[in-house]
Amino acid sequence: MKKNLIRFWHGLPIQLFLLHFRRHQVFLLIWYILFATVAGSFMRNFGAYSLFLAPEYFGKVSALSTAIVGFTTGVFIMSWNITTFILYSRHLRFLATTAQPFLKYCINNAIIPLCFLVFYFWRAYHFTHDQELFANSAILFQVLGYLGGFSLALGIAFLYFFGADKTIYYTVGSVITQANHQHDAQQSPALWGERPAGQESRLLRVDWFVSAAGRIRRPRDVQHYSKAFLDNVFQRHHVAAVLAISIAFVFLIGVGYSSDTRLFQLPAAASITLFFAVLVAVAGAISLVLGTWSIPVLILLYAVGNYLYQAEWLDPRNKAYGLNYQSAATRPPYTQEAVAKLLHPDSIAKDKAVYYQMLEAWKARQLSPQPIMFLISTSGGGTRSAAFTMNALQALQKELGDSLMQKTFLISGASGGMLGAAYFRALYAEKQNGQPIDLTAPAHVEAISKDLLSPLFSSFLTRDLLGPIQKFARNGFLYNKDRGYAFEQQLSRNTQGLLNRSLLADTAAERAGKLPAIIYNAAITRDGRKLIVASRPSRFLMRPAVDPRHLRPFDADALDFQSFFAQQSAAGLNTLTALRMNATFPYVLPNVWLPSNPIIDVMDAGLRDNFGQETALRFLQEYKDWLLANTAKIVLIQIRDRGFSDWEKPLESKSLLGYSTQPFLILQNNWYKMQDYYQHDQLDYVLDGFNNHLYRVAFQYVPGKKEAPASLSFHLTAAEKRDIGLAMKNHLNQEELQRLRLILLDKSVEKRPE
Repeated sequence: MKKNLIRFWHGLPIQLFLLHFRRHQVFLLIWYILFATVAGSFMRNFGAYSLFLAPEYFGKVSALSTAIVGFTTGVFIMSWNITTFILYSRHLRFLATTAQPFLKYCINNAIIPLCFLVFYFWRAYHFTHDQELFANSAILFQVLGYLGGFSLALGIAFLYFFGADKTIYYTVGSVITQANHQHDAQQSPALWGERPAGQESRLLRVDWFVSAAGRIRRPRDVQHYSKAFLDNVFQRHHVAAVLAISIAFVFLIGVGYSSDTRLFQLPAAASITLFFAVLVAVAGAISLVLGTWSIPVLILLYAVGNYLYQAEWLDPRNKAYGLNYQSAATRPPYTQEAVAKLLHPDSIAKDKAVYYQMLEAWKARQLSPQPIMFLISTSGGGTRSAAFTMNALQALQKELGDSLMQKTFLISGASGGMLGAAYFRALYAEKQNGQPIDLTAPAHVEAISKDLLSPLFSSFLTRDLLGPIQKFARNGFLYNKDRGYAFEQQLSRNTQGLLNRSLLADTAAERAGKLPAIIYNAAITRDGRKLIVASRPSRFLMRPAVDPRHLRPFDADALDFQSFFAQQSAAGLNTLTALRMNATFPYVLPNVWLPSNPIIDVMDAGLRDNFGQETALRFLQEYKDWLLANTAKIVLIQIRDRGFSDWEKPLESKSLLGYSTQPFLILQNNWYKMQDYYQHDQLDYVLDGFNNHLYRVAFQYVPGKKEAPASLSFHLTAAEKRDIGLAMKNHLNQEELQRLRLILLDKSVEKRPE
């Protein structure tokens, strides 16, 4: 028994498996990320697992989409095999004297890939059955698609290496054959279990390996070969391997040139595995070439890159499409004094006067002299919030008809919620222009729920990291195509191009009261101030309304985009870019830098006000007198991607690591709860000032299963879409809908004039 265990232990498959843990653990880290992602434990809240288990291509999960992911998985596995083959071959010199050494290496190095494939298929079956709601027959086709793509990748690789091996073996085969015959004639047969002579290695001992035919073979003694000869054989295989990686790299660059074509917008999982394939190859090349100098050289490269970045010779930053970045001399100074100048009383009065005109125009289009006004605020939360916002607005549309938008004066919010609200508003605008649009059609929910991650990740790989810099023009200015551009293009396609327009396009309709005003927000990373982006200057929103007799003047806590960047063509900003600035989730989308001095950059509005309530309440305070005199009631309609309960998902430490990291994660975990706490105080203060004139009606996305809410990402599964669609039928939302009915049914409040 002991001898059998020893023999098993010293097999090449086992020794290679252990060697990965002893050397180059960075490759195992990548494998760990893949396993953890598929298992649903890595970035679960962002839905990373669904990208692998149910990949989308051309907007749907199919055998073709899984085939693409299977192919890229094969590419990753071959990249891993090629890289480790190059790194470990000096410890496996006996392979140099065999035909097709790389094929034999791959067969014996298959433990980790086989475990991954088995685990992947097991998870994919349960996921597609339970979450994507596919029948077993459809799942079978997807599995066959994955296997087909995977086999194709391996087939291409092995055909290439078979040809390379054949060429190499043709040149050195006669030398190997003759040397082996002479050695075998002089040596007596070795006993099974003896360590073959000439296999001395400080890293591993190999007593057997699996041949290309699947048989157990003993490694050949290579002590009668010179080290130079064996190194030469391996060197030729290394050249063939590097050439294969180079071909794949060139292919990815070609894809980068074609990323605007829908055909080359790969599923997100495919882009991720391709990225890992390149990462493995690059890490292996650095380790092989630089050896122990790898870390010092990487530090040096970082220092050089950092210098070029600081000198603005290297500029990977994303820009706001439509702004003028060309003239550095005219960039506005981002200083306390410059921002304070925007708050001059005359400037604030000028901006407020425009909104007074809009309020009067809005009132003139209502059905009574004392109408009810709606303000809509919607929360962030990726595509789940966009989908829930659309569902909530459609439910209100069914209840109120076109009076929903007619009564609404202002829409504000954060991140994904604004995607849904802006799309609904754009559909309403098209209907106002005479287009036959049913605002309650399910197709609109499906459109805003479509995948946004696949083109984003594809562009990240083929453009941001590897591809060539490509330019596009907007308002006469040139910008780089990156994942921010890919996000906007896909969002535009999903919404039939209705959001691909300048912020100024709807100015006339807003002034005439035909469309609700809409205010986008973003968070300035330099100091946490809010960036207010609207179709017109709104400097009165740069700080809360205060009584100057009781409080001393204080700095603005927000910045008006239109007035501050007026010289940089702020009026030409595209709506898609405003939405992206509003929804720039860290790392998923690039921060947008703005042409100020010093430069500032912005990211997701949810960091400052994830529920959009702060902007709405500030507007109410500024126009309090007019609203009390000219409206019967004001209803703040809040659409939230999460419940009010503060008992959900507490941060618990169930491990030593969790205990150690808890102080760093406590703020992140409770970020939205803390916003709820202080915003409740804000709302309570404003309610007191309006004397029962102001109501809040809140619709919440509460998942059907508390342990399985829709993921916080730009991708939703079929089950998540269904769960979001059913959320408005939740008893909490039905109660709020009934409250809204009671508010509107007050006959003394508003009735049609005789």
